Amino acid sequence: MASRREDVQYLEYIFSQFYDIGVNSYGGVTRLGYTKIEDEMHDMFKDLGEEENLHTYIDEVGNTFVANDISNKEYYLIGSHLDSVVNGGRYDGVVGVLAGLLILNWAKNDNLDIPIRVGAFRCEESSNFGKCTIGSGLITGELKRDDVKGLVSKTGRSIIEIFNSKGYNLSPKKIENVKQYLELHIEQGKVLEEYDIKAGIVTHIAGPRRFEICIYGEAEHSGATPMDMRSDALCAASEFVLELEKLGRKEAHRKSVTTVGVLNNNPNVLNVIPGEVNLGIDIRGIDINSLDEIENGMNEAMKRISKERNVKFFLQSTGRFDPVKMSTHMQKKLSECSEKLRISHKVMPSGAGHDAMAFTRVCDTAMVFIPCYKGISHNKSEFSSLLSIYDGAKIIYEYLKGEK
Repeated sequence: MASRREDVQYLEYIFSQFYDIGVNSYGGVTRLGYTKIEDEMHDMFKDLGEEENLHTYIDEVGNTFVANDISNKEYYLIGSHLDSVVNGGRYDGVVGVLAGLLILNWAKNDNLDIPIRVGAFRCEESSNFGKCTIGSGLITGELKRDDVKGLVSKTGRSIIEIFNSKGYNLSPKKIENVKQYLELHIEQGKVLEEYDIKAGIVTHIAGPRRFEICIYGEAEHSGATPMDMRSDALCAASEFVLELEKLGRKEAHRKSVTTVGVLNNNPNVLNVIPGEVNLGIDIRGIDINSLDEIENGMNEAMKRISKERNVKFFLQSTGRFDPVKMSTHMQKKLSECSEKLRISHKVMPSGAGHDAMAFTRVCDTAMVFIPCYKGISHNKSEFSSLLSIYDGAKIIYEYLKGEK
């Protein structure tokens, strides 16, 4: 294995190759799934693999792989993604691919006789199509053709049109021979940094339940309509938002959270009572019973507010994933590797979704978190140090050495 200084220099080099792809005038990057910019990221990943004389290939849905062995033997898959949200950061997803390349480099230098592949999965973020983990979901069977065939990008291109133009397949063959899947990722929260801990070993990945809610009242003149004769959609929405927050706080002891991340008010005019409000709801947790409790409470709140405020609620589910559990055996061994390397660690759940969710369908799966500055993610200020990436990669590599 190279020295720590050489390893960090290598990380710095490969990170720099991705750094300016998709950069925008705000200082962040926009690398939406299944766009030319994401193509550039995958092309760069492939080029970096070929620089190291490793095998490279692209699967039926556009996912890119770099490998030290492409025989039919079972292999260890290290993966993450290269797309971003709009005006996002440079670390979310990318650090997992960087760590994978570093691990392949170590395995080559140490003549470690273990089949390892690093995968970069397409369209992990929901930003372009309103649906997440498309690349990993399709090849693991988590998503089917019918789940995605109607999707349209932010620029109006259908996913069918994009796949046809690229020669991709919306009904791909299921990925085979993956012995275990491992993913390194920034925490996207502030727990590790707050407690000055260098790594997180993930126990569960929270399952999101997402909804769109339309609230219809009556748009009327703000000066001529008495207060007791109003059907104000925005006031109803405000009450609902606070009720959902109460439900989240009530279930916080079971690690559940609730968020209203979207609110569109119509007609949004100073002297008109709001007649229509659209909300985007994100509920997440690792306990299905807790999620059910929140959803039931949300439905009760809509009924009550609708009656009291003379408005109508229309609810549409836009996606749901059950919480998933990481391999207990892999968690234990990764914790032991952290202790052996004297890298402080914490066993913890993930509140955010990841490609690892899809791979629990096909193999034992594990995740390692590294700290990120102030927990900031999906933001141009997102940051994690190269030394943190190095530490996380060392834990995974130590684990792989123990699997020989």
